[in-house]
Amino acid sequence: MTAETGTLYIVSTPIGNLGDFTFRAVETLKLVSLVAAEDTRHSKKLFSHYKIQTPLISYYEHNKFTRIPIIIDHLLNGNDLALISDAGTPGISDPAYKLIREAIKEEITIESIPGASASLAALISSGLPTDRFIFEGFLPPKKGRKARISRVRGEQATLIYYESPKRLQRTLKDLLDGLGDRPAVVSRELTKLHEEIKRGTLSELLSYFKTRSLRGECVILIGKNDQNVYF
Repeated sequence: MTAETGTLYIVSTPIGNLGDFTFRAVETLKLVSLVAAEDTRHSKKLFSHYKIQTPLISYYEHNKFTRIPIIIDHLLNGNDLALISDAGTPGISDPAYKLIREAIKEEITIESIPGASASLAALISSGLPTDRFIFEGFLPPKKGRKARISRVRGEQATLIYYESPKRLQRTLKDLLDGLGDRPAVVSRELTKLHEEIKRGTLSELLSYFKTRSLRGECVILIGKNDQNVYF
């Protein structure tokens, strides 16, 4: 790394409520010369709210290979850059880590600006044990789902999954079949007007959500493989 190399800032953004944004995050986004965003149209709403006028460039799963060289070159030329996702902490179920790895190879300074995270927000309000937890992210949409679930069946930890509302029913059914009828929680629309945290067993949640039309990303939390953990 040379003295002229810029810094890559990994900036967490709100997961719903725009008030859940740190002073340091806002200041950082105002001071860098460029912001790489998952969806620039989505991020412009946040920027407008906080009067951030920094230029945006898109960086997401389907353009990562063409964008990474451009972003790295920007940093190597001595310019600071911030990386944000649509919501929450970059690097959680998005391609941020690929850019971060390339920055590490180039000995670029990396700083994390912590903030909101849907998985942690859901975990601490779930009522499930927090002494040990495993973040499983999104299950594969097609092949490999049962194998992924079976690998964690014996883990003595709270399991955390992300899921879209359209696949929630299928995933709850697969988890019930693969893990047994454990205590579980579905958190959705966290920090938003229609936030919902529903607790019960996997079979109860499967029944509850069967007749409901859902919006918003969901976090599924499943209790330990322990009969003493229940609601």
